[in-house]
Amino acid sequence: MTGADTAALPGHLDPGPGWQRRYWAIFGGQALSLTGSALTQFVLLWWITDTTGSVSALATAGMAALLPQALLGPLGGTFADRYSRRLLMIGADTVSAACMLVLIFLFSTGRVELWHVYTMMFIRSSMQAFQAPAAAASTAMLVPADFLPRAAGLNQTLQGVMTVAAAPLGALAISVLPLGAALGIDVATALLGILPLLLFRIPQLRLSRGERAGVWAEFREGVRLVWGHPGLRRLYLLLGAVVLTVMPTFTLTPLLVKSHFGGGPGAVALMEGLSGVGMVAGGLAVAVLAPKRRVVTVLLALALSCLTVALTALAPGDAFWLAVVWWVVSGVTFSFGNAPMTAVLQTVIPNQLQGRALSLLSTVMGLAGPAGLALAGPLGEWAGVRGVFVVGGVLSALACLAGFLSPALLRLDRGAPLEAPGATLPTGGTGTGTAEARQDP
Repeated sequence: MTGADTAALPGHLDPGPGWQRRYWAIFGGQALSLTGSALTQFVLLWWITDTTGSVSALATAGMAALLPQALLGPLGGTFADRYSRRLLMIGADTVSAACMLVLIFLFSTGRVELWHVYTMMFIRSSMQAFQAPAAAASTAMLVPADFLPRAAGLNQTLQGVMTVAAAPLGALAISVLPLGAALGIDVATALLGILPLLLFRIPQLRLSRGERAGVWAEFREGVRLVWGHPGLRRLYLLLGAVVLTVMPTFTLTPLLVKSHFGGGPGAVALMEGLSGVGMVAGGLAVAVLAPKRRVVTVLLALALSCLTVALTALAPGDAFWLAVVWWVVSGVTFSFGNAPMTAVLQTVIPNQLQGRALSLLSTVMGLAGPAGLALAGPLGEWAGVRGVFVVGGVLSALACLAGFLSPALLRLDRGAPLEAPGATLPTGGTGTGTAEARQDP
């Protein structure tokens, strides 16, 4: 994308001078916050694995972490387009940190029960339904249009760094700290994530108060945008199918390592950490190469990533090194496929509708994830955890390859922006019509 293309992007404002300092400060704060959250997730999942050793218990934890975000995602996306995205992110991080303080107290006093952990995961997932669409839609307003593909690559790199840091740090925290103290790391990183949001404002396109529709009407506008576009509709359905079949494997990874390879938290940390290195490499490759045929890249890379999930479980029990290799390949290819998909959505969807459209995608995947976990429970009890990995990996890879049968999906590569009803921008980048470009209060 060239500088001339900037004006072609729907609802994209020039971030102005000094955008680099603002972007990197917010990006760095979110990186720390997400790393703390991932560390917490590792610690809690290993505690459940070590305490119960049950596929069903881990599946329940996975549903508690996914289902609220799926159900509240449409509301969170509508709020992200309607209200201050910056304040939504601050509020969500604050509530999540408070949940960790509750768990710290319960673990420290020895009163913790399994349902306590499920409940706190449920609340944190609910906050993610508001934080995620606000953060995703804000990115497009913090950088110039020609930096969007690289920003998507950097976000994928962040996911990899988060994975690299979270698993080893989680294992180290478990070994040297009481569980309650280990969870305190998440509180500290959440506060560090909030700090840049208090210092910097984020530009945002919003309708004037007199011209806003109701929350439900605005949500339906986002649904109509996605469902009325054949390429977006097929992409959303394809990603839902992929998540349905492959998501259970990520929740059950600690159980695979413990039951099949005889490893402990250190082995899980090694596997996840090296996979994170692969995700960093994949994200950096996207940031540097900025693939032109982004939809094709998404389909091929995600198909390979899913296939290597199956190959991970097919490694012999005494060849843990081979499982790690396949898991790393999966991380590289996942990151290389996911970043271009984000750039496609940010290019095609008008910014003032991105909160709703992206949260709808989160809802589709969030509902598919718990459904997959519900199916994985009985499948895992019958065929074992390795069976869940093999079946899920193969089926999800086939779903990705099926995307090549859809011309409408492949046409998303052209990047033609959709029209945003009632909110347009001229090529000069200033608001006209009913859209207003506002800074957060």
